[in-house]
Amino acid sequence: MGNALIYLTLIAYFGATALWLAFFLAQRENLCRAGAWLLAIGLVFHTIALIARTWAAGYLPVATFGQSLLVSAWALVAAFLILYWLLPIKVLGALSAPLAALMVSGDLLLPQGHGVVSPLLQSLWLTVHIILALLGNAALTLACLGGIFYLIQERQLKAKRFGFFYRRLPSLEQLDALNYWCLTIGFPLLTAGIITGSLYAQHVMGRFWHWDPKEILTVLAWLIYAVLLHERLAVGWRGRRAAILAICGFLVLLVAFVGSNLWFTGYHSFASFLKKP
Repeated sequence: MGNALIYLTLIAYFGATALWLAFFLAQRENLCRAGAWLLAIGLVFHTIALIARTWAAGYLPVATFGQSLLVSAWALVAAFLILYWLLPIKVLGALSAPLAALMVSGDLLLPQGHGVVSPLLQSLWLTVHIILALLGNAALTLACLGGIFYLIQERQLKAKRFGFFYRRLPSLEQLDALNYWCLTIGFPLLTAGIITGSLYAQHVMGRFWHWDPKEILTVLAWLIYAVLLHERLAVGWRGRRAAILAICGFLVLLVAFVGSNLWFTGYHSFASFLKKP
């Protein structure tokens, strides 16, 4: 049943992708609404699938890279739908929906891994840490996507080329507001994720900090976002600089997330969660 729900989720997300891309091209409001509803339906299937997997395994399914992509996609879609109903930035769905669909596909295509799950993963406190971190990452991902749109729109305006993208992208003010809202939501969640992770490391390993590559990169990203938030609030940074820093912070988070599976060794490596029986 679990895989059937994942396939239904994937169908909904790819269907939403088609609708959002059609909206981006045609700018018809009914396509936008249909895409949002299809994403919401997919999120329901996605949520039930995650609950079923968690219930069956006894822990949040993030022991492999594919499983982590599945949970991250859930956080991304949830964050996007919340933002969609808060801010009139509809075009963001044209990037969020396909990204979520590809991430869910990763769970089906990537190796599932074999072995006994480490007891470190079977903790409610660790589950809270992971959920907070992934929700923060999702909000900051949306800030990055909005930053990309901002730079595209700004370039159109500076070049006075009022063509394809100019007519379809929101104003610079709306995109800058998106950056701010995503930052003010994502940064506290990321901070809470770091704090809960450090407390859990102290509890099970006796140290708050282990110089793990993912720890270092996550804190580096946190510093980038801290600078951005401080400068926005204290100095009044807006626009291009804010968009570039949001993109840079996300790229560091992306390297930390992907690298923990593909390149890095350490207790954050997904391979460390699976022990040979």
